[in-house]
Amino acid sequence: MRLQSPWHPRLADGAESPCDRLVSALSEDIGIRRLEVGARLPAHRDLAWKLGIGLGTVTKAYGILERRGLVRSVTGRGTFVAVTGSRTGDVIDLSRNAPPSAVSERLIARSLTAVAKRVDADVFNAYPPVIGHIRFRSELARWFRRLGMDADPAHLLLTNGAQHALAVSLSTLCGPAGTLFVEQQTYPGIIGLARHLGVTLIPVAMDQEGMLPEALDRELTTQLLRPAAVYLTPTMQNPTTGSMSRSRREAIATVCRRHDIVVIEDDVYALRPDPDYPPIATLAPDRVFYINSLSKTLNPALRIGGLVVPAAWFARAEAALHASGLMISPLSCSVMEQWLLDGTADAVSVAIQEEAQRRRIVATELLGAAMHHPAHIGYHVWLPLSSADAEAVDAAAKAIGIVVTPPSSTSVGGISAGIRLCIGAPPRADLEKALGAIKSIIARIAARSEDTSSALR
Repeated sequence: MRLQSPWHPRLADGAESPCDRLVSALSEDIGIRRLEVGARLPAHRDLAWKLGIGLGTVTKAYGILERRGLVRSVTGRGTFVAVTGSRTGDVIDLSRNAPPSAVSERLIARSLTAVAKRVDADVFNAYPPVIGHIRFRSELARWFRRLGMDADPAHLLLTNGAQHALAVSLSTLCGPAGTLFVEQQTYPGIIGLARHLGVTLIPVAMDQEGMLPEALDRELTTQLLRPAAVYLTPTMQNPTTGSMSRSRREAIATVCRRHDIVVIEDDVYALRPDPDYPPIATLAPDRVFYINSLSKTLNPALRIGGLVVPAAWFARAEAALHASGLMISPLSCSVMEQWLLDGTADAVSVAIQEEAQRRRIVATELLGAAMHHPAHIGYHVWLPLSSADAEAVDAAAKAIGIVVTPPSSTSVGGISAGIRLCIGAPPRADLEKALGAIKSIIARIAARSEDTSSALR
């Protein structure tokens, strides 16, 4: 006698075909482990009868699930759950934190034509200074000033994007076997970089604004082993989207001054100046390595970063830069210069912010209270969740072809507190589809938790 299937038949909500709704329902329940590996699915005819759909619809849906690797059919026995998260084919990627596209082929062609008309052969025929040509550093410093950071070109080093600037900062301040104090939830790139360089990460307690000054003071008092530094993204914190108030930034600067430690300020998500949220580098210029880049504000392919360094550290930072890379692309620098001179940079920046705002509205309408609502516009949103629920959403989303930032990748100390969704890069239609699916996943996880709680009462 065959065992009955543990699955309670249903169709996912939506206006799609019955086949697509059946695939979505089963994918979600497999992803959140409502159906464990090895569980039997209902027989084709039984399921068709219970759901009031055609037998061919069930057969087609089971076939789709099998091609995705989620189920397997055994001749004479039935269909069973195979594995979770092994979907093949097209996916919607919400894990890459990039700005919305705002640069057309026509704009690129026009920019390259303009660069060709005013090209400087000397820029292309020789190695530049280690820190970059002064003309390009001056232009980047001018762009930084438009974002609220009054940068001196004499203290600015050009880097191959913000990640390179982070590597130079860690090498300069922490070296091998140093210590870096970070928020409990932080940028995955800094976690990977620290591990690669052998730097120990110390998690510091945080709230919705970010790192708590009193917690940092406590950790620095008890765990400060030099060389060391503090890493922060004070505006649109990655991943939680919190922004530190001016008073919080001042308190952090005071704590770091008291302990004689330098802050690495990653400010790539500050898209425009805001006097209520000034860069920490303007509050404590002698104590901050300030990082920003064009990759987040203008275009991902324009990998030009800037690292503003206090005078006392400049020679060491220059040596670290020299050891990690000899030059920034002269073509990229020439495009940057052209865009800043002819106003293209301002136009592109405005277009990106407007599209980011529209995408934020879409996310807010679809996710509602499940999403943290930040003070600034950016390219990612944060879903506060328990560690178990975050892992369940990750698995369920993967099962239906949606890639989110793995919860463990943003956590220092091993306890995730939510999921980051990057909303800037996907096409708008894909974004809406993915966010709608994630909304459904969260609702089903919440319903399952409620059912469990009711059973225990």
